[in-house]
Amino acid sequence: MFSIEGLSIIDPIAKLLGNWSVELNVYSATLRIVLAFILAGTIGIERARKRHSAGLRTFILVALSSSMAIIMDIYCGINGYSKGLVVLSAATIIGIAIISSNSLLYSSKNQIKGLTTAVALWSVGFIGLATGAGFYTIGLIVYLLVFFCLSTLPDIEAYLKNRSNHFEIHLELKNKSDLQNFLTTIRKIGLNIDDIEANPAYQNSGLSVYSISITITKENLRKYKSHAAIIEALSSLEYISYICEIV
Repeated sequence: MFSIEGLSIIDPIAKLLGNWSVELNVYSATLRIVLAFILAGTIGIERARKRHSAGLRTFILVALSSSMAIIMDIYCGINGYSKGLVVLSAATIIGIAIISSNSLLYSSKNQIKGLTTAVALWSVGFIGLATGAGFYTIGLIVYLLVFFCLSTLPDIEAYLKNRSNHFEIHLELKNKSDLQNFLTTIRKIGLNIDDIEANPAYQNSGLSVYSISITITKENLRKYKSHAAIIEALSSLEYISYICEIV
């Protein structure tokens, strides 16, 4: 049971385990740290299987540091060292946010890589805080939701994106003069150009490379054609060296 200004919060799992799991002692601290290790480990495995930059070890270390930080804050509060301030926990979350932002990568195709993994690292930090504070049920619920978001929602998200009216493409043309031919072609098939940006990363490659924002304007394309189908059709144009969707 946790008391916050007269409000009693009873964690269902802690209630089943007994008072020892609520109190701060060697056994409860060990349980909280091990639980953080297991929950973060399974999320880390999911990320590692998809070959993301932050994998098993990174997620475990983030959860362990968060869990240990809140345990130390609780200990200091009980013994009157910190006057109720969660100094270590706040510093840990700020540190995790910095680490997460540094995991973001920008590819030559103007794509941001690692955004989901960066947010997942931050979320695992809060899971570590919850388990370290003895909120076992909340920690497990957040863990299940985070794992569901990472493992199941990508397929749903990909389907919705592939059926939206707006998308961006990375386009590599064999010659700069072919850009006008490409623009004329896509307008004929019912696509509208919202924005065109030349990619300076390919300046000396001999290719003419662009990032293009497109809106589907014709109703028949909205109903029957996915982004993948449209891009596959465009890739058959002889003056296109490479084309893909920016996701």
